[in-house]
Amino acid sequence: MHPAAHTSTLEFRARYAETDQMGVVYHANYLVWCEMGRTDLIRHLWKPYSVIEKEGVMLAVTDVSMRYHASARYEDLIRVTTSVEQVRSRAISFTYLIERVEEDGTTTRLCSARTGLTALDRASSAPRKLPQDLLDAFRAATEPNA
Repeated sequence: MHPAAHTSTLEFRARYAETDQMGVVYHANYLVWCEMGRTDLIRHLWKPYSVIEKEGVMLAVTDVSMRYHASARYEDLIRVTTSVEQVRSRAISFTYLIERVEEDGTTTRLCSARTGLTALDRASSAPRKLPQDLLDAFRAATEPNA
């Protein structure tokens, strides 16, 4: 994961409902945590995703890549750092670093991930170009000195 000019960082505790009988976070929940980070970043860089949908644009996940490095457990303090990786006229990709924050403040990498999203027209579900102001906001987030 390469550094981007703008990132979103969320911290929260792993919930009991996210774990299996051994108290280990189930692997699919990391994808939910990526979505939490992505929507937070979108909100901070442009506007809430719910507003984007009301304006007729849907961002459909079309590609996911995840690499698990260590396990999270119930009540671990989790940090999700999300960055914009690439912006194209019809698609955006994001990178994620999911870590456990230890008691002493150090971190343990749990998962690194990437998602690709394609813009769809809300009415027809056909691929469409992203609104220019969204493109501008997300391209600025990938510039090193932004």
